[in-house]
Amino acid sequence: MEEIRVKVISGVKCLLYLNDREKNAQALLDLEIAPNKRTEIIMALKPEDFYRIEEGRFHDLFEMYSFGKMVKGIEIYIKISITERNVVCVSFHEAEFPIDYPFK
Repeated sequence: MEEIRVKVISGVKCLLYLNDREKNAQALLDLEIAPNKRTEIIMALKPEDFYRIEEGRFHDLFEMYSFGKMVKGIEIYIKISITERNVVCVSFHEAEFPIDYPFK
């Protein structure tokens, strides 16, 4: 995560969101957080927040990594993919089931 954080902060990679997914947009409304707060949450992810590497690939090319984070007392499921140019947030919404954290 530190490497991702450095690349996004330095502008080497952009952090993009799939805002057209209703579940992701609704999560921001339900949590009453601004989109920039979502960025802060993602940039603050730690290895202990890691959940798993997802089956399948983003655009059939790039691995997807899942994390969990407590936000306002709600467990949030976060899935990101790292492409050549960007870090893409595929999912950011309330977890649909309890997350098992292998490094906690």
